[in-house]
Amino acid sequence: MNAALQPSATRTTAEWQAADTAHYLHPFTDFKSLASKGSRVITRADNIYLWDSEGAKILDAMSGLWCVNVGYGQQDLIDAATAQLKQLPFYNSFFQTATPPAIELAELLAEVTPPQFNHVFFSGSGSEGNDTVVRMVRRYWDVLGQPERSVIISRTNAYHGSTMAGASLGGMSYMHAQGGLPIPGIVHMEQPFWFAHGHGKSRDEFGLEAARWLEAKILEVGAEKVAAFIGEPIQGAGGVIVPPATYWPEIQRICDQYGILLVSDEVICGFGRTGQWWGCETMGFRPDLMTFAKGVTSGYIPLGGVMVGDRIARVMIDQGGEFEHGYTYSGHPVACAVALANIRLIQREGLVDKVRTDTGPYLAEHFKALAEHPLIGEAQSIGLMGALQIVKDKTSGTCFDGALEVGMICRGHCFANGLIMRAVGDRMIIAPPLVITRAQIDDMAALIRRCLDATLRDLQQRGLV
Repeated sequence: MNAALQPSATRTTAEWQAADTAHYLHPFTDFKSLASKGSRVITRADNIYLWDSEGAKILDAMSGLWCVNVGYGQQDLIDAATAQLKQLPFYNSFFQTATPPAIELAELLAEVTPPQFNHVFFSGSGSEGNDTVVRMVRRYWDVLGQPERSVIISRTNAYHGSTMAGASLGGMSYMHAQGGLPIPGIVHMEQPFWFAHGHGKSRDEFGLEAARWLEAKILEVGAEKVAAFIGEPIQGAGGVIVPPATYWPEIQRICDQYGILLVSDEVICGFGRTGQWWGCETMGFRPDLMTFAKGVTSGYIPLGGVMVGDRIARVMIDQGGEFEHGYTYSGHPVACAVALANIRLIQREGLVDKVRTDTGPYLAEHFKALAEHPLIGEAQSIGLMGALQIVKDKTSGTCFDGALEVGMICRGHCFANGLIMRAVGDRMIIAPPLVITRAQIDDMAALIRRCLDATLRDLQQRGLV
């Protein structure tokens, strides 16, 4: 029988890989390289664990892709999707129409977000949410009679999605190199990465300096042309870059001084990841817009959106005029039903408080210990996300030549030892499910140390250290 026609349960790993290579183009992938070695095929999951097609058990320290906050196999979410699929599997939000799950989710989101947020615009993903941000920010200033205020400032090494607008907002040069990005009206300033840019200064001093790069950029562009500043509270895909405590309050002051909108991309930080419901609460600032996705459904069903602050909502509602923007799947009833079940589970289980008072501080203790490893030049954690910076020389902080891809060497040892840990250059990062226990954190930390030790031996054998 042709492998493509075989029932799933009877396929071997090789057959899955052959079909994958023949038909499936993966995101952010060198297709030629993947075809030469074959993909890893994940077949099932439970709690914080995955199993591949060879039966290997893997601790998922990345929550899928920063999203499976409540862990795998939550029956409440499965039941919510099943019930909604039976009653109303789909209807759109166009033509002055709504569905009960979308309305109820909008109400619940207004309840769990900071007080300035009472309205939401739904999308299908965080990338679409950030496209919405661009459209909404510019529409806001247009309605106010200031269409010249259209420039949005972002940061290098930021990640805001991979659609045209999302990738433009992001500061990943390798993404900009493909497709003629960024689109007009989006500019970037340097990131608040103390390890790379702040040596010789205290973290607090550097935080103020890095925030004031925003004012310099505003003055360079012309304050009358700047519409908004967008940033992740903690840069996720950029390497879990935790800014100094002085950074965001100063950013807030500058935005207030020049009257520009402040946008918090909460796609990774939202729904409890940092020990508060939202990263902006942890970092101490008051955004006008918040992008969300991932953790809103714990990744069970795609859903994203933008929380719209009263400053913007009142202008757009009171002054009227059609907002020429939207998506087929805005407010998808099944996705919204799953999100409702997910948020209620987070509330019922007290997961946000647990991260703030228990598992987050416990992870920080382990990362403090891991910072003593010979390969680690910096360890950062906040809530249930963390980063370990691999260095060649611990005393001087000298990094390895990027061409050696030491982070990828370490990632290889992680996979070989049943651990999913992501490499961003030579920075190893984690963001485990919020349901992780102390005992599981112990196991995860032991696996991380084992993989660092294996990486060190590997580098010694290659004569690189």
